[in-house]
Amino acid sequence: MSGPLVLAIESSCDETGVALVEDGCTIRSNVVASQVALHAPMGGIVPEVAARAHLRWVVPVLEAAIADAGADWGDIDAVGVTRGPGLAGSLLVGINFAKTLAFVHDKPLVGVNHLEGHVYAAWLRDTPDQALPEPLFPLVALVVSGGHTFLVEMRDHLTYRLLGQTVDDAAGEAFDKVGRLLGLPYPGGPAIQAAAARATGADVIFPRAWLGETYDFSFSGLKTAARRVIATARADEGLPADDPEARLSPERQATLARGFQESVVDVLATKTMRAARAVGARSIVLGGGVAANAALRARLTADAERRRIPLLIPRPGLCTDNGAMIGAAAARRFEAGERAGLDLDARPSLPLARA
Repeated sequence: MSGPLVLAIESSCDETGVALVEDGCTIRSNVVASQVALHAPMGGIVPEVAARAHLRWVVPVLEAAIADAGADWGDIDAVGVTRGPGLAGSLLVGINFAKTLAFVHDKPLVGVNHLEGHVYAAWLRDTPDQALPEPLFPLVALVVSGGHTFLVEMRDHLTYRLLGQTVDDAAGEAFDKVGRLLGLPYPGGPAIQAAAARATGADVIFPRAWLGETYDFSFSGLKTAARRVIATARADEGLPADDPEARLSPERQATLARGFQESVVDVLATKTMRAARAVGARSIVLGGGVAANAALRARLTADAERRRIPLLIPRPGLCTDNGAMIGAAAARRFEAGERAGLDLDARPSLPLARA
C-alpha cells in the first residue's frame, strides 16, 4: 500500500457510515445505512430516534465494510471517527464504537471534523487508477448541507480561513422547509430538484439575500418570502393557505420549486466565484449534501469554466454523509501525527475554521 489504510466511522446525523480508505484517496469500501425512510413520516430528523438507529446499524455496517474491502484488522493502520459537529447522541454512538475498536485492536484513534470530511471528499476516487484531477492550492471550498453553509479558503492541507457562513439557516434546511410548504416529500432537496426539472411555465422570482459585499449567507428571509408566495399561489387555486396536504397543481408546484431553487443557487454560486477571484484560487471545491443538487453543480460548472478555474465536485453519493469522506480527512490527520485519546468526546458545535 502507498499510504495508511484507515477505517472511518461517520454518525453525525442520520446516516451510519463505515468505510476503508487507502492513502487518503482510494475507497476500498464505503457502506452507508440511511435513515431517510425512518424520519420521513416526521418531516425531519428526530435526534433520539437517530441515535437509536445508529446503535442498530453500526455493527452490521462495519462488518459489511470490512468484507467489501477484503481486509482484516491486521491491514488497518488507524481508526478515524467524526467527533463533531452534529447531533450529540448520534456522535456519541460513533465515537464510543470507534474508541472500543481502537482499544480492542490496538489501533491509533483519530478524531475528525465532519465539515472537513465534506471538503476532503474532493480527493476521493473509487479505484486507484481512476483519473481525477487533484485540487490545487490555494482553493476555495463551499460546503452546503442541511445544517451548514460556509465558504473557506485553504492554502495547504488541514488549514482553513473562514470567508463566510450562514448567519441564520443552512441552505439544506431551507430546502426541507420549502419542500414541506410545497407539499413535497422529505428530504426537500431532492424533491425540489425533481419538481423544478418539470417546470415549463414562467419563472417566479424569489428574493436573493446578498448581505452587501460579504461572503455570508442568509436563507431565513427566503423561507419567509417562499411562505408568502406559496400561500398566494394556494389562494389562487382555491386551496387552504397552510395545508400542504391540499396539493398545488403539478405545474404551479414545479414553477415555484424552480424559482426557489434558482434563488439559492444564484447566491451560492455568485458568492463562491467572487471569493475565488478575491483569493486567487487555483481551484474550487464543492461539498455537502446540497452539492448533489444538479442545478447548483451545473451553475458552478458553467461559471468556473468561463473563468477557467478548475471545479472539483465529488459524485453525488460522496456529497451526502458517508464514512469515506471521514477516512480521507482522517488519513491526512493521521499522517500529520495527530492522535486522539480514549477521552475523545463529542463536540456538537465544533467549528471548522474562524475568520
